[in-house]
Amino acid sequence: MHITSMENAFSLAGKTAIVTGGNRGIGLGISTALAHHGANVAILCRDGDSAAGVVADFSGKYAGRFKHYHCDITNFDSCKAAVEGVIGDFGAINILVNNAGAGFGGDLLDMDDDLSMWFGAFDLDLHGAVRMCYLVGKHMRDAGNGGRVINITSNAGNIVNKPFPLTPYSCAKAALNRLTKCLGNDWAKYGIRVNAIAPGYTHSNMSDNMPQEAQQMLIDKIPVGRFGEAVEIGALAVYLASDASDIMTGVVLTADGGYSLGM
Repeated sequence: MHITSMENAFSLAGKTAIVTGGNRGIGLGISTALAHHGANVAILCRDGDSAAGVVADFSGKYAGRFKHYHCDITNFDSCKAAVEGVIGDFGAINILVNNAGAGFGGDLLDMDDDLSMWFGAFDLDLHGAVRMCYLVGKHMRDAGNGGRVINITSNAGNIVNKPFPLTPYSCAKAALNRLTKCLGNDWAKYGIRVNAIAPGYTHSNMSDNMPQEAQQMLIDKIPVGRFGEAVEIGALAVYLASDASDIMTGVVLTADGGYSLGM
């Protein structure tokens, strides 16, 4: 549904969102932003204790309903069970945020003969999103009410992120960018908008464990002079999840403080 005024343009009240990996880091920033704007949030992850803490925190702050579900996005049956659980508990899924993933690095020539690092990157960072898109996309199509799919990719999908050897990760994220564009085209006729956010270096458990000198080296290359914050990625997710973005599909929004401008 498109907006005709700014009144409630960013409201997500009554909408139910799935956020994979929504219990920490960028995913938590997204879950928080969606909850703040009125959405019910279903967190899919493998760490139930962490997710339970987030659900308890949200339940004391926001008006929506919140629940977590165990899900391994590299396993189709696990994804299917979680999606069916969300539909059973909430009645519908209006928003899917494919956030779960991990960084995979290394020189291709240094990998083991089974290339497990390469295929593992694609299974998690690309095919995990494909599994979720398939399951939730079918639900959205069959329900006939449209929906929003937001893929969290990376600026590494468009640049060679020197000096770090991130080829498996970069290639998987580049493929996820292309999936976003293809599904954005294919699913527009169902009222499903498919877009992506490509963050750069953003404060998270992973980035904060980097040595301080490495962080400063990167900050020196970022025009805005800092890492991003998870809540800033959450703000973009609210826009893409809301009726305010109905005109947009197949778009990849880069949010890296200008880092990729110099690559």
